[in-house]
Amino acid sequence: MKEINIKETIKLDQFLKWAGIASTGGQSKMLIQSNLVKVNGERENRRGRKLVPGDVVEVDGVGKFKVTG
Repeated sequence: MKEINIKETIKLDQFLKWAGIASTGGQSKMLIQSNLVKVNGERENRRGRKLVPGDVVEVDGVGKFKVTG
């Protein structure tokens, strides 16, 4: 599991770009809308979902990423 360090909170779509999973905001949006993203083990379809340190983001076919502070 790769750890991604953030300052305080970050939106899910921004996190996908920050972590290098998506190269554009549009690509982040497509991943989320295609039901390929889980946050803490549950499917997430909200781009604006706020992530905090301790959250785990999993993208199907890519891997797991732990949000650290």
